[in-house]
Amino acid sequence: MAKVAFLGLGVMGGPMARHLAAKGHDVTVYNRTKAKADAWVKAHGGKAAATPREAAEGQEIVFACVGNDDDLRQVTTGPDGAFAAMGKGTVFVDHTTASAEVARELSAAAEKGGFGFVDAPVSGGQAGAENGVLTVMCGGDPETFARVEPVIGSYARACRLLGPVGAGQLAKMMNQICIAGLVQGLSEAVHFGKQAGLDIEAVLDVISKGAAGSWQMENRGKTMNEGKFDFGFAVDWMRKDLSIVLAEARRNKAKLPVTALVDQFYAEVQSMGGGRWDTSSLIARLEK
Repeated sequence: MAKVAFLGLGVMGGPMARHLAAKGHDVTVYNRTKAKADAWVKAHGGKAAATPREAAEGQEIVFACVGNDDDLRQVTTGPDGAFAAMGKGTVFVDHTTASAEVARELSAAAEKGGFGFVDAPVSGGQAGAENGVLTVMCGGDPETFARVEPVIGSYARACRLLGPVGAGQLAKMMNQICIAGLVQGLSEAVHFGKQAGLDIEAVLDVISKGAAGSWQMENRGKTMNEGKFDFGFAVDWMRKDLSIVLAEARRNKAKLPVTALVDQFYAEVQSMGGGRWDTSSLIARLEK
């Protein structure tokens, strides 16, 4: 069992921290809205800290799952950031979906402080976090990763080191590229079927057993057909992720025409008032 801190108790971080506590780890939490941290402690035990620095004091591992690069810098190297309290031999694990650039920047700062850094974005959405079955893509030093992997296992069904710092974030970008294309394809298929007068649920049940099958079809095909878009990962967050993807593609010269187009389709969904709808809402722009 380890002494850990968790920074950020949103729809992902809150459940992840809960699984750590349930597995017997000594958990201290921090959230920008203190009331949320206090409520988490009331429900799950542990301690709440007033600042990231206070949360990190005396911990073996500090986890974070916040919104974006700037939020991450705020809780690490900003005023009262966690890095100021981390000692030699400790490890910072970042579950934020952020840029590979910020991962390398913070890893360099951690190295100067004598502690480890692992970038470890996750896939599986809110349901994966709630059920403790996330997939975690990691970048970092093998020895450092080996120290944190068993603890990450508290809420993950798969956790793999994919290369040096930054590799985790780059892998997550690949994940989001795949999702963008899959959801757009599924949206067009459902829209086409409805226009053709087919029984959408019956068709999806059949084709999901063949080469067209995917997690998105199994989990979002029916709700997409019903026009229900309240199932986790929001369009606003997907656009944030795709902006990171497209910025990285400009740097590494990757050609992402479909991803760039789907990003603009999500912008249309935002303009329709769907920023907080889940990513399957791409179909809404086809039916307006």
